[in-house]
Amino acid sequence: MNKFHMVDLHGQYHKIKEEVDTAVAGVLESCQFINGPEVKLFQQELEQYLGVKHVIPCGNGTDALQIAMMALNFKPGDEVITADFTYAATAEVIGLLKLKPVLVDVYKDNFSINLNAIEAAITPKTVAIVPVHLFGQCVDMEGVMDIAKRHNLAVIEDVAQAIGAEYTFSDSTVMKAGTIGTIGCTSFFPSKNLGAYGDGGALFTNDDELAKKIRMIGNHGQSVQYYHDEIGVNSRLDSIQAAILRVKLRHLNEYAVARQKVAAYYDRTFKEYTSIITPEVSNYSTHVYHQYTLQILDVDRDELRKHLAAKGIPTMIYYPLPLHVQKAYLDPRYKDGDFPVTEQLCKTVLSLPIHTEMDEEQLDYIIHAVLEFVQPKILNTN
Repeated sequence: MNKFHMVDLHGQYHKIKEEVDTAVAGVLESCQFINGPEVKLFQQELEQYLGVKHVIPCGNGTDALQIAMMALNFKPGDEVITADFTYAATAEVIGLLKLKPVLVDVYKDNFSINLNAIEAAITPKTVAIVPVHLFGQCVDMEGVMDIAKRHNLAVIEDVAQAIGAEYTFSDSTVMKAGTIGTIGCTSFFPSKNLGAYGDGGALFTNDDELAKKIRMIGNHGQSVQYYHDEIGVNSRLDSIQAAILRVKLRHLNEYAVARQKVAAYYDRTFKEYTSIITPEVSNYSTHVYHQYTLQILDVDRDELRKHLAAKGIPTMIYYPLPLHVQKAYLDPRYKDGDFPVTEQLCKTVLSLPIHTEMDEEQLDYIIHAVLEFVQPKILNTN
């Protein structure tokens, strides 16, 4: 049996090795390493895949969030609402720009930002909502957009974990994650569903003027060389990464299907056990399973992790601490108990290996290892 990985990039590479090697060799031969033709082609192909007017590549997903907020002219002291249960990069950029992160709780079943909590957090200083499409499925974007419209707020979608997921509106309109709000932001970190072999990111928008401004900001604030109209940054996707991403974009849908099959295999067994809560798939979104995240109840999660590690099975906790208790984001407005769902999730969530190269032998081994710790009496009677 092959070694276990949370994400098997090596195995995935070998399946597309010829395509990737040819693409990289083409860039090396051209020597157009920055803003070469591969970047433009990737941009166009991703626009077509997402059904969005503008894709603007950049250096990484955190840069994408920063550039989005700069392009929207937020000012120090403006408030931006986001989820307490997410990776720090979402709030990090808000703080970096001297904006005020306003954290709100999430729903316990699908880990998405709580719409009622968003409404309650809005003040006259609120300028934006940053919904995070966590673990591979969409936030209730119809609800988010309704709130944003009523309060005249921008919406910046953090789609780093859910690229390719589809959202279905109540009128049956279907849109890809990241293309619904004012701006969508993603990361091409290697472990993402659409991952480069280094850093990378992109912004998406259907607004022509906003796209023009985003491009300028990501290129030192210039649209013509040496003429700087905006305070900008240096954030570009290099040509080698774009060439690799072009190859992987062609496989993105099949990668999603492979991950969905793994999740379904886990679900079939784990749904029978009350101590294991499997990920809910919302009726308005497809799920591309960037992570397969369980909630472990009535069992010592940390001991379970040790048990699995002893059997060679890696696991991860996304996330062990809520943002509001992280030293960087401590705020006297928040106290223990203000985010009951997030606080509980941080104590119970556990992500199992899920990737495109998993086989049934590996899955059976992982499932058995989990159950022999969680439900040993039931397992021994089967």
